[in-house]
Amino acid sequence: MKILGIGNAIVDVLCKVDDNFIQNNSLTKSTMKLVDEKEFSSLLSNLKISETVAGGSVANSIVGLSQLGNKVGFIGKISDDDLGNKYEQDLKKEKVEYFYSKKKERIPTGTCLILITPDSERTMITFLGTAGKINKEDIDVNAIKKAEILFLEGYLWDEGEPKKAFDKAIRCSNKVAMSLSDLFCVERHKADFLNLVKSRLDITFSNEQEIMSLINTSNFNEVIEFSKKIKKLIVITRGDKGALAINGDEVVECLANKNLKVVDLTGAGDLFAGGFLHGLINGKTIKESLVKGTEMSSKVIQIIGARIK
Repeated sequence: MKILGIGNAIVDVLCKVDDNFIQNNSLTKSTMKLVDEKEFSSLLSNLKISETVAGGSVANSIVGLSQLGNKVGFIGKISDDDLGNKYEQDLKKEKVEYFYSKKKERIPTGTCLILITPDSERTMITFLGTAGKINKEDIDVNAIKKAEILFLEGYLWDEGEPKKAFDKAIRCSNKVAMSLSDLFCVERHKADFLNLVKSRLDITFSNEQEIMSLINTSNFNEVIEFSKKIKKLIVITRGDKGALAINGDEVVECLANKNLKVVDLTGAGDLFAGGFLHGLINGKTIKESLVKGTEMSSKVIQIIGARIK
């Protein structure tokens, strides 16, 4: 198996809203907020659903890798309920090997409300459900050892059982990549994430804001110097400024694709990571991998949702 992903198994519920909905509900545009089941249901009750699909950040990347013809797998905790069954069936339909045996849990399968505003930005409201209860017993060690690269998401990191599962997975891996996931996520776990990036990860995916927050700087040149110093592969997306990868002393840049009809930014970073990893595991150069990542993210932002049909 080329890549095994471990992440929050979340069913995405996509809804189009106006900016007033974001403001009236005291939400911060383009971020992810964790809520309980009651608050989630309250928000959803006022909305019209556009689409539902098996999601979660790393799962989106893994599906993209599968669509490109790679042998991939995924571990994520679901319950044996309607949404959990839909989640499992959806991944299997995409030819992703699912290394988790679901059972009836006390807490239901996780759900993410993705609010798409007219400017194509997405604001996420997440009820983690049983996804946030992943523990070390849920980790399939044999599957991890057989994978060339283990791919994790920052969203998965939390104190207690999820952290133990995370640590166990890293210890068993051949090579490990992680996405920093979200600015608020970085700010919640800054010290831990900084240690991971410097000492335990082989590849880090981040956007410009996340990596700058991680090292407490407003100067992007300091990000480049930091990345060179730790001598790990750091891959950074910069919106319309394109993307770059820092690998030791080497800095490789790739321009963003222009004149795109942007519909929804959901999954842009996830599919970028999937495209980049596809290049990497298939012997492409870092430049070629950046181009593939950019191509994948360009495709997904021109449709609703995080799946390239």
